[in-house]
Amino acid sequence: MLWVLIVLILLLGYSTYYWWSKLKKAEKRKEDLESKFEVLENKVNTMQLETLEYRLNPHLFKNILNSIQSHAYQTFFALDKLANVLDYILYESRNGRVTPKEEIEFAHNLIEINKIKISPLFELKVKTKVNENEPLYHQKLLAPLISVDLIENAFKHADLQSPDAFIAISFEFKNDTFYQTVSNKISTTSPIKKERSGIGTETMEQRLQIIYKNHFKLEKFREGDVFISHLTINLFDYKAEMLAAR
Repeated sequence: MLWVLIVLILLLGYSTYYWWSKLKKAEKRKEDLESKFEVLENKVNTMQLETLEYRLNPHLFKNILNSIQSHAYQTFFALDKLANVLDYILYESRNGRVTPKEEIEFAHNLIEINKIKISPLFELKVKTKVNENEPLYHQKLLAPLISVDLIENAFKHADLQSPDAFIAISFEFKNDTFYQTVSNKISTTSPIKKERSGIGTETMEQRLQIIYKNHFKLEKFREGDVFISHLTINLFDYKAEMLAAR
């Protein structure tokens, strides 16, 4: 009986080791597949971003030129601001990431160009509230041109010649978080539907999803005749995730 018991114990031990070994191999294969999938996903995301940026820059540039062309009497001032915008698009944005400080300065130049489309009585409020002592305010963590779409949509959908209309744009940086809020009184006249319109909105949301995943929040809603957009990007958590992934 003793030898039978010993055999059973040996068989049980061998069986346990066999299945444990199979389980470890399966886990290792799963980890390898997950690693390969992550590499492939990153490559796809990189390709998507390159495609989106290729679509975004000419689209933005075309809108700026249209604004300048339609208001020739302010061309000199607009071209001065356009030079700053082009430098940002051609050089800074090609680095992949910019600082919040650089993006906000770019947005101010873009707003100045768009101002040539509005009447002198139109109410345009631009507010910036930042804590320049925060280290992340000067670190290249923000996707370039991420502020464009909300600004362009406000100028597109507001009645720029109406004295009782308005656009309000605010930028804030606090607690290592970038905030952009844009609101405008909606025009009663629908904007002219152009071919390939809507590229900006689609591109912005795709870029946010690819780059920041669950570290951003984009809200768009309407309160009466006022449309409000609010973007929040938590750069602290985004940076922490990037460092953990290395």
